[in-house]
Amino acid sequence: MNASRHPPLIMICHWINAFSILIMVGSGLKIYNASPIFGAKLPAWLTLGGWLGGAIQWHFAAMWLFVVNALVYLAFNVLSGRLRARFMPVRFAEFTRDLLDLVRFRLSHAHLDVYNTLQKVAYLSVIVAATVIICSGLAVWKPVQFPILRALMGDFDNSRVVHFFAMLYLVLFTLAHLTMVALVPRTLLNMLPFGSAQSARSNETKEENQHESK
Repeated sequence: MNASRHPPLIMICHWINAFSILIMVGSGLKIYNASPIFGAKLPAWLTLGGWLGGAIQWHFAAMWLFVVNALVYLAFNVLSGRLRARFMPVRFAEFTRDLLDLVRFRLSHAHLDVYNTLQKVAYLSVIVAATVIICSGLAVWKPVQFPILRALMGDFDNSRVVHFFAMLYLVLFTLAHLTMVALVPRTLLNMLPFGSAQSARSNETKEENQHESK
């Protein structure tokens, strides 16, 4: 297997995660509209579930899928050593350098099996955001049964606010992720079981040569 290709389990987790987030966001917005935190309601076409009860059922179904999938993903990355190899270390100097390269449109993606520091920070921040989403969601769902989580969030209403903004962060990350895929299409091939490994290797060599010539 090409080194830049993701392991099959990671591919499966990636697409399950994308599906569960899509369902959770759509149903969550329907639940939000039933009692808006900030007063205004969101357009109905952004919501999923048809009615409040249906949205809650969709939301909980996707939530459990999201939680189980996240646990499988984390367990695999920790036990296989992939978490340390892919996401560590994170150095401030490298972060600053990569950020400047991004601003100058010189950030290299020559080797897809090596994450730059911006990618490391982004993916690690998503793990943190997912944890906050789960904890704040539990505080909203069962505030009496999870008093510690409710207290950490401030109170019930604050738990809803935290849950909303954590999910908003996840949506913004997803949009940024899709933008990256549009700019570097071969990253999508590496997340598909039928992606062309030979094509990915050829593109990596071509981009590396272009980057070195600058």
